[in-house]
Amino acid sequence: MMRHTRKGLVVAALGAAIVLAACSTDGSVDPSANPDTGTEQPAETQASGEWFDQAVYDEQFEQRSATFEGDPETPWLQYIDGEMTDTAEWATDEPMRACFANASISNPWRQTGFITMQQQAEALTESGVLASMEVRDAGDDDNTQIADIDYFISQGDCDAFIISPNSTAALTPAVERACETGRPVIVFDRGVDTDCATSFIHPIGGYAWGIDTAEFLIDNLDEGSNIVALRILPGVDVLEHRWAAAEKLLTEAGMNVEDHFTGADPTEIKSIITDALSAGDVDGIWMDAGDGAVAAIEAFEDAGAELPVITGEDEMSFLRAWQERDITALGPVYSNFQWRTPLLALEMIANGEPVPTEWVLPQVPVTEDDRDALIEANEGMPDGHYARFGGEDLPGFPDAWQNR
Repeated sequence: MMRHTRKGLVVAALGAAIVLAACSTDGSVDPSANPDTGTEQPAETQASGEWFDQAVYDEQFEQRSATFEGDPETPWLQYIDGEMTDTAEWATDEPMRACFANASISNPWRQTGFITMQQQAEALTESGVLASMEVRDAGDDDNTQIADIDYFISQGDCDAFIISPNSTAALTPAVERACETGRPVIVFDRGVDTDCATSFIHPIGGYAWGIDTAEFLIDNLDEGSNIVALRILPGVDVLEHRWAAAEKLLTEAGMNVEDHFTGADPTEIKSIITDALSAGDVDGIWMDAGDGAVAAIEAFEDAGAELPVITGEDEMSFLRAWQERDITALGPVYSNFQWRTPLLALEMIANGEPVPTEWVLPQVPVTEDDRDALIEANEGMPDGHYARFGGEDLPGFPDAWQNR
């Protein structure tokens, strides 16, 4: 039986949305098709209601204030108390050979995370937990990743599998085949339609992002304010969930909201903002990812307009622009430090310790109170770096992340 959170919490990285434009990440619908007629409808007119799941929304709403087990100083090891998987059968004193099938490193969020993962692997190799970590990158292609997983299975010498699925339904059979080997399987970042994995690791999810951002805009704007929502693409479920939650709350609060798909193109973002400003005041900007937030800010400056209340992300370019201009802003987070957790889960498995069956990690937005400290802590990092990457105590810090 599939947990409902598999559907509700399938997750995608910031830029991965760009390469998954043609279908939902769970493979279940064509987002450009009218659900009643099967005919294509413009992206702008698609109702976000088809993406809204009240039960998952309610769950993630509550998880935002949940008590997380573990030390807040190591959030990549924290989790919400729940079902645990017994791993005693895999306990070993021998170094493990990990096999990692990755969807891609096609955007800065994934690049940042993969560097962190590599440095965590180095630390665990030095401590004798890992013998090696073989990585195969699918380049955002389902068929390639399926072949990668089958390659790992056929070679027969993987002590554990780590899988960050490119999409949900397409990768489910391959993940199940990995589970059938009897070796531990860790799925993270995005989910699959099976409960066979030893642990499924992810931050809270897209609805939580949407709730955090909408509440921030509501708290900082008056009823009737005009908000422009800048969305990357339709059809990527975690992004749709962000907007479905935000649209619900903003509409209920009496805000005037227009949403536009931008393809994360700075020129398109500036054009949308310019047109909106020519039609009247724009009080707030909502984004389903931080990519392009700086372009949105610059569009207001180019027009000589008052800067809006804005939500972006914990990407360094946005945090720096926020600080320099002293705007009213929030940096929602899709916790990049999750890239450490699968390898640390393998360390627990090697020790025979139980691991969370569904490992829900904290997802804490960047506020004005902690923005400056995060910028200082990440001094010298490139603009595409993510502030809450959680790798400061790992080998290679800071050079590995700076010299990407």
